[in-house]
Amino acid sequence: MFAVYAAEPNADAPLDSLTVGERPEPEVPEGWVAVKVTAASLNMHDIWTLRGVGIKPDQFPMILGCDGAGTLEDGTEVVLHSIIGDPNWSGDETLDPKRTLLTEKHQGSFADTVVVPARNAIPKPAGLSSVQAAVMGTAWLTAYRMLFTKSGLKPGQTMLVQGASGGVSTALVQLGRAAGMRVWVTGRTDEKRALAEKLGAHATFPSGERLPGKVDAVFETVGEATWSHSMRALRPGGAIIVSGSTSGPNPGADLQRLFFLQLRVEGSTMGTRQELADLLTFVDNAGISPEVGLELPMDKAEEGFRAMLNGDTAGKIVFTR
Repeated sequence: MFAVYAAEPNADAPLDSLTVGERPEPEVPEGWVAVKVTAASLNMHDIWTLRGVGIKPDQFPMILGCDGAGTLEDGTEVVLHSIIGDPNWSGDETLDPKRTLLTEKHQGSFADTVVVPARNAIPKPAGLSSVQAAVMGTAWLTAYRMLFTKSGLKPGQTMLVQGASGGVSTALVQLGRAAGMRVWVTGRTDEKRALAEKLGAHATFPSGERLPGKVDAVFETVGEATWSHSMRALRPGGAIIVSGSTSGPNPGADLQRLFFLQLRVEGSTMGTRQELADLLTFVDNAGISPEVGLELPMDKAEEGFRAMLNGDTAGKIVFTR
């Protein structure tokens, strides 16, 4: 079958290991289902897989793609939940110590067919296209959990999103606006800030600029470059919700501010199957159209990977079959 895969790990030149070609048809274990892929979205996790991060060398070749949308054998349209854990685990899947993601142990979704546990194929709402649904399982699910499960924000409160144009950031802007938050966003360029305003941000600011007031929660995916600004932006008792550190993982903690103002720092990773189902319903009911910055046929995947590495797009990158 057709697939886009990592032939081997390459830490220094990840795209050198990106291969577009043929892979064997997958076997379907008992309790699993084959999903014919119609659309799948690109995530930074795919770049890390090409680099060999979070995956053992003997797992290669590895088909890339953490999430996507497609159809079951009976024609049912589904969205993929990419967290695959211990079938005996009964709690929050993101806390399962044996959990893994597509592309870490199991082959991914950049292919004609992907095989997942039956419970990981969630019915797609009719109001979402396959391209829109394909962005839900990683970036949008991460944003949903950050906002609705972790932050404790209520409608009318003020949220700050650091970094205006990434997949998680654009999802936070659209979800926050739909949920009735006052949404502030920082961005490095006029173009990135204009995108945030188009998506519903009430106000945008250059990165690091002093804000006109304190915020109730900050949403962090950037890390070192924005951390001190995030700490200064919070009101007493506010929260920083962190799901990434693209600029570096070791920010100055500013512990005095943390304890004196009783701030809360909360980590957040992906989301549960139920959160994905709730997210799909919310997006459908609210009439949200997820921001897709670049849509390409899957055989042109290298163009999408290069765009992500170069920071040339805003919103999600989606591949279609």
